[in-house]
Amino acid sequence: MSIRLKIIFVVLPLIIVTLLLAGTASYFQAANGITRIAKEFLDFKAYELEKYAQSQWDLLVENNFTNRPEMVLATQQGIESFARSIIRSPTEVILAFDESGQVKMATSPIEIKPEELPFIQQAAKERKTELLTPILGGKDRVARGFYFEPFRWYFLLTEEKSAYYRDVDKITQQTIYIMAAASLAAILMLLIFTNVLMRPLVRVVDTMQGIIQSGDLSHRVEVEYQDEIGSLSHTFNLMIGELEKAYKQIKRYAFEAVLAQKKEERIRHIFQKYVPQELIDKFFANPESMLVGDNRVLSILFSDIRSFTTISEAMAPDDLVNSLNRYFTVMVDIIMNRNGIVDKYIGDAIMAFWGAPVKHEDDALQSVLAGLDMLDAVKDFNRKQKEIGKPEFKIGIGINYGVVTVGNIGCERKMDYTVIGDMVNLASRMEGLTKTYHQEILISESLHMKVKDHLPCRLLDTVAVKGKTRGVKIYTVKRSLTPEEQRRWTLHNEGMELYYQRKFDEAATKFQAVLDEDPEDFNARQLLDRCIEYAKDPPPEGWDGVEVMKTK
Repeated sequence: MSIRLKIIFVVLPLIIVTLLLAGTASYFQAANGITRIAKEFLDFKAYELEKYAQSQWDLLVENNFTNRPEMVLATQQGIESFARSIIRSPTEVILAFDESGQVKMATSPIEIKPEELPFIQQAAKERKTELLTPILGGKDRVARGFYFEPFRWYFLLTEEKSAYYRDVDKITQQTIYIMAAASLAAILMLLIFTNVLMRPLVRVVDTMQGIIQSGDLSHRVEVEYQDEIGSLSHTFNLMIGELEKAYKQIKRYAFEAVLAQKKEERIRHIFQKYVPQELIDKFFANPESMLVGDNRVLSILFSDIRSFTTISEAMAPDDLVNSLNRYFTVMVDIIMNRNGIVDKYIGDAIMAFWGAPVKHEDDALQSVLAGLDMLDAVKDFNRKQKEIGKPEFKIGIGINYGVVTVGNIGCERKMDYTVIGDMVNLASRMEGLTKTYHQEILISESLHMKVKDHLPCRLLDTVAVKGKTRGVKIYTVKRSLTPEEQRRWTLHNEGMELYYQRKFDEAATKFQAVLDEDPEDFNARQLLDRCIEYAKDPPPEGWDGVEVMKTK
């Protein structure tokens, strides 16, 4: 909305409200004056009629005629005649009602409707004498009443409301015309005034648009008035002058920035091959922060190609490199798509982690899903290997979750952004245990706690890796299970609970049930053999089910 319209929309309502208040005040003043005149007029007639009726009744009383119906009727007719004589307009009517609301006298024929009776009865009952506004015969009227005790009549002297307030309606109509004319005049004056007021501002806007379109900062605005708008125009000219100076500096800086950006892009492109993109971004944002180590809870993954020495001996060097490059490309894409960071290649092994330098709420789950994705991808990779007559790759994956130290580690001449600590070593040992337990993927107990609500897990054993005495539960995991697998895994996990409770016979029954369905299940066979052995020769007191590994 333009400023011109805003001025009109602010000022015009003020004018209209002022006129409306003035017109409303005039209307109510005129209405009050007419009401006062109507009251005085009807009060006078009511007084005369009541005085005349009382005088006629007094004559009956003086002559002892009050008990003679014909004399009372003649008196009532005389009062009606007097009432007719004081009527001055064809719309004026004088009525008399008894206490039931029945019309006893009327100077003109009038039909009282049933819905109008309650008002009359109430007024007669309360003997109202103030100015009333009843509806009689379907028309709005102004009335003045009084109660005449001798006849028990309630008189109403009435006149149509329009007879009094016709002039008030004319005043209202004239006020509306005046308001409309004044509003049109105000709009016209406001348009002229705002056009004069806005002319310098329009020139400032036109000049600004001209500068934007042409880029020519030599344009200036003519200063017309020595007021706030003139000050604005002068300030605008000063601003354009300063912008013209700054523009030359900006062009020089922009040229230098383009050169710096191209240099940074070349550096980023080179380093992305060796360092994660998120790490590069963090370094450029805050270089000092990258020189400090940090303890964080991360998920660490190790994967390794089994029997790689045998595979490498059976392939030509260039074929081996090509296969490895295709394999690493697939695996790295999976890890990075799951928000992971590839730490390093250790020969044919991959080390990756989740949770640094950027932490995500689902890092633990994403690391396990990445491991499962890698297993699925190897199947596709092996189909391609088979097509070209090359050996298939079989991999083992170990994943752990815990506190590690993360940061740039090395010396000034060579650094690696990596993770170190016991949890890293445990992840590496778990990858080695995949061969021992004949599984493609193993996860630690801490990681199991994070993913058990999302993925089916199978407890395999509690092991103390070489060099450690504290046992850690290890699990295998799948993306989903068939109904048969679900039944076998449930039996197996129930058997593990009984096993750790030293109920070896009951546990053996569970593992045997698994083998009945799948005789090739290595883990159930391994635990069944243990249960049979322990049932014959129970382990010592304090046994916690930990199997100590002798090799890495």
